[in-house]
Amino acid sequence: MNTDPIADYLTRVRNAISAKHRVVDIPASNTKQEITKILFDKGYILNYKFEDVGHQGNIKIALKYHPVTKTPAIKEITRISKPGLRKYTGVSTLPRVLNGLGVAIISTSKGMMTEKEAKVQNVGGEVICYVK
Repeated sequence: MNTDPIADYLTRVRNAISAKHRVVDIPASNTKQEITKILFDKGYILNYKFEDVGHQGNIKIALKYHPVTKTPAIKEITRISKPGLRKYTGVSTLPRVLNGLGVAIISTSKGMMTEKEAKVQNVGGEVICYVK
């Protein structure tokens, strides 16, 4: 049993990138699916597919690399709010990652979104992770 499934998700993506894998399989959950959609919308992953296998399902993520230099689109992906220490923020103190070049994924009462979308919708929430 895994105590922090989001950290496991981020670690699997991080390990696949460091091993230069093209595709990574991750056990699915609603939270992980929302994070995957945000990563795809912001251009950090090439594609994704949700598979219903067993009672839980899988997420297949195609990782994105530069065609010439082979550098990954995700340079760093860091878990911020952990089960032992949750990090919440209001709309006035939403974090900026790499001065706006990175993305902070926030879990709000209106669903998962980036810090820019949260600022537009005027909501705060739990800071899940930073993607650079």
